[in-house]
Amino acid sequence: MVKNAQFYILTEQTPLSVEQLACNLAASAWRLGKRVLIACETEQQALDIDEALWQREVEEFVPHNLSGEATQYPTPIEISWKGKRNAQQRDLLINLQQTVPEFSHSFTQLIDFVPVEETPKAQARERYKQLRMQGWQLSTENA
Repeated sequence: MVKNAQFYILTEQTPLSVEQLACNLAASAWRLGKRVLIACETEQQALDIDEALWQREVEEFVPHNLSGEATQYPTPIEISWKGKRNAQQRDLLINLQQTVPEFSHSFTQLIDFVPVEETPKAQARERYKQLRMQGWQLSTENA
């Protein structure tokens, strides 16, 4: 099965812009019927994403939960961080981590970001190279 990775090149790097873009992409994917995992670098970043999703307008609400939260039914969007992830199958991985998550092989679609700052940009290039070596079909788009 073909695995596709889309890298969004950020022109304006603030935590809010990356978080907002991740939230918008997750919401769009959910509306297309996809189950999404947003993989954050830290628990605080996951909490920020969770809060950003709750702050959306009522008509733009998307069902989501943090990894480890008790829910009767799995939600279409899960927010995880390093060391904390449910094992539910998802369609799309939105990666906010500095490295390619070790579980990325279980996805067929991945979204990642290329920041403006040099150190995170270099990390994004390494993720791009790693995914290419693993056989992912790669594309880029300006955010």
